[in-house]
Amino acid sequence: MGQHRATAAELIRRNNRKLLVVLLLTLPGCRTARESIVSKPALPTPNSYASIESRDKGDIIQETSGHGQGVEKTTDTMLVGFRTHQDDSELDDQDAVVSSEQSNNDDIEFLNDGERPDVATENTFAGFLDGVEVESTEPGTPVTLDELIATAVASHPSIAAARQKVAAASHRIPQATSLEDPVVGNTFWPIHDQALQTAGGRIGHQFSLSQKVPWPEKLDARGQVAYREVQVARAEVARRQIEITEAVRLAYYELWLAAELLRIVDDKTEIVEDLIAVSEARYRTGGSQQDVLRAELEGDRLAEQLIALRRQREQARADLGALVRMPMNYMPVAADELDVDEVAPQLEQLVAQAEQCNPTLQGLAAEIARDRAKESLACLQQYPDFQLGLGYSIVSDDHNVLSPVANGHDNINFSIGVTLPIWRDKINAGISEAAHDRSSATLRREAERDRLRGTLRRQVAAAYAAIEQLELLRTRLIPRTEQTLTISTADYQNEKADFTDLVATYRELLALQVQVARTKATIASTLAQIERTVGCPY
Repeated sequence: MGQHRATAAELIRRNNRKLLVVLLLTLPGCRTARESIVSKPALPTPNSYASIESRDKGDIIQETSGHGQGVEKTTDTMLVGFRTHQDDSELDDQDAVVSSEQSNNDDIEFLNDGERPDVATENTFAGFLDGVEVESTEPGTPVTLDELIATAVASHPSIAAARQKVAAASHRIPQATSLEDPVVGNTFWPIHDQALQTAGGRIGHQFSLSQKVPWPEKLDARGQVAYREVQVARAEVARRQIEITEAVRLAYYELWLAAELLRIVDDKTEIVEDLIAVSEARYRTGGSQQDVLRAELEGDRLAEQLIALRRQREQARADLGALVRMPMNYMPVAADELDVDEVAPQLEQLVAQAEQCNPTLQGLAAEIARDRAKESLACLQQYPDFQLGLGYSIVSDDHNVLSPVANGHDNINFSIGVTLPIWRDKINAGISEAAHDRSSATLRREAERDRLRGTLRRQVAAAYAAIEQLELLRTRLIPRTEQTLTISTADYQNEKADFTDLVATYRELLALQVQVARTKATIASTLAQIERTVGCPY
C-alpha cells in the first residue's frame, strides 16, 4: 500500500507540473511575460528629480537599453493567479487507486484568497531565474586609454584592410612604369617549292623580335599617377586610424562616466541612510511616518539607478571589446582619470594644424596631384610611340635553289615604326576629362576645408561652454547646495523645515554631482572629436 501511495503522489506531481505549464501558456499575457523574462524587460524611466539616464542627444553616453529589472515582478505576476496544492501526507490507501487526471482536478486551486504558492513552485522558478541572470561578478581589468588605442590601431580589421589597399596600390607603380612585353615571332615555309627565295638562297625561317617604346615622358607620367594613388590610399589609412582612435576614446569615456556615476550613487547611499535616520528620529518624537517612507523610497530609487548604470557600464565594455577585438568576457576598467582642467583649445591654431594633418584634406590633395599627372599624361598622347624590331632570316642553298649565286648566308634586319596620333578629338577629350577631374577635386578640397573650419568652430565653442559650466558647478552651485542640505537637515531635526524641502535639496545635489561627471565626459569627448577633425594631437 505504501508503494501505491508513492506512485500516486508521483503521478500527481507530474501532472501538476504539466498543468502549470499549460496555465502559463494560456493565461492572458503569459507569452509576453515569458519573453520578458528571457530578454530582460526595459526599466521604467526614472523620475526627473536626478535622472542619470536622461540627457541630451549630443552627450557621450548612449541611451541604455535598460535591461535587468522586472524579472522578479514578472515572475510574481505569472504565479499570482494559481497554485498547486500538494500534501502527500493526506493520501490514504483509497487515494492510491484514483486516476491522475481526477487527482489533478481536485488538487489544483486558484488563489482567489491571495494564498502564497507552495515551496516546490517557488524553487522551480527560482532555478529558472538563476539560469537567466546576466550580471557579471568578475573583477575588472584596469586598462589605460593609450593601451586600448594601440591595440585597436594594430588589430582593427578596417585599418588592416586600408593598409592592404596601400600595398596593392604600391604594386601598381612598377606595372605603370614598365614597358610592354616584347613580341617574338617566327615566319616559316614548310613546303620547299613555295618558300620565299632570294639571291642568297631559299628562306626557311624568319624570326622577329619587336618592342613598343612609348614617348620618353609617358612612363614617368604613368608612374606619377600610380604614386599619387598610393598617397590617396595612405590618406585613407590615416582617416581610418583617426576614426578608430576616436571611437576607442569615446567608448573609454563612456566607461569612465558609468563608473563615476556608480561611485556618485554609492556615495549618496550614506546621505539616504542619514535621511532615513533623521526621519525615524523625527517620527519617534511625533513626526509623520510618511517622511520615513519617502526617505526609504529615495534609497529604492538609488538602487534602480544603480541597475541602469551597471547596464551602461556593460554596454561600454562591449563597445571597447569590439574595438580592440577582445573575448566576450572582457571586463575593462578605466584606469585613467579625465584631466580636463588645463584644456584651452585655440581655434586659429587648430585650423592651421588641420590644414596640415587632416587625412581627408591630405587625400584630396593627393587626388588633385593625381589628376594633374593624368592631365599631363593626356597631353603626352599627342606625341607618337615607337615600335622597334629585330629580324633574323635563315637562308638555305641546298634544296631547289633558283639563284645560281646562292651562298646560304643568313641575314639580319632591323625595323622601326611610329604611331600617328592623328585623331585629335580623342586626344583633346582625354585632356578635358583630366582637367575637369582636377577641378572637381580642387573644389571638393575647398568645400572640405570650409566644413572643417565650421566644425572646429562649433567644437571649440562647445568645449569652452562645457569648461565654463564645469567651473560654475564646482565653485558655486555644488558648494552652496551642500551648505543648503546641511542647513535643511538641521532645520528638519529642529522641526523648522519640512521633509519635502530636505528631499528636494538632496535631489538637487545629486543632480549637480551627476552633471559634473557628465560635463567632464562631454569635455573629453569634445576634445576627442576636435582631435579627429584636426587629424593629429594638438
